[in-house]
Amino acid sequence: MSNVFANNQATSADDAAKIVPRAEFRVFGKDIIEAVKAKMWNGKTVLFQARRMPAETYFLSANTNEANVKVRDGLLDIKTKIGDTPEGYEIFQPRGKFQFPVKREDLATILSHLKVDIALDQDSYTIDAFIAMARKHAELVPVTVEKMRYGFTVDGIICEYAQVWFNGAMVESACAESENYAGMKQVVEGLGIAGMPNTNYLRAAKQVVGLL
Repeated sequence: MSNVFANNQATSADDAAKIVPRAEFRVFGKDIIEAVKAKMWNGKTVLFQARRMPAETYFLSANTNEANVKVRDGLLDIKTKIGDTPEGYEIFQPRGKFQFPVKREDLATILSHLKVDIALDQDSYTIDAFIAMARKHAELVPVTVEKMRYGFTVDGIICEYAQVWFNGAMVESACAESENYAGMKQVVEGLGIAGMPNTNYLRAAKQVVGLL
């Protein structure tokens, strides 16, 4: 896959804060993939290698839709929503990727973004310990997410269509993301998805598991 798609590597909170965040427009539903495939050649399109992603665990909070917290490849990854573009595209700022075992202070910061309170009495926590804590908490729901992603760019705008499984339930998805909001708007319209609700992974997962 081209390096326009971010690698999964550990980053500190300070380093993550320096990353220029992209805006994203994403849709979920049925019969999305074939519709996008029919329109994706409307501009200058470059295909990238399809990727089956390692299984991820997303941590859904009943108290917020603005903290994207997930575990993939042994890394605890967090992004938080910092705003919307005038077009209604969501902007999430990376906050760091942390290697397990995760330090207590880092986990406390992540839990604060999820807006939940959990007493932390250990210096560090393993991935299994964190998942077990989340399963016991009334306001947290861990969800297993699997993705088969097909990446491409249209006129330099990063896009994809994908099959996504939330706890085994499959839905189709498509998205465009970029720092170039005007270019995004043209591509989103060209892909034929502009009239669908902009739905991030958190909201889509909550819909599937009954939190919304």
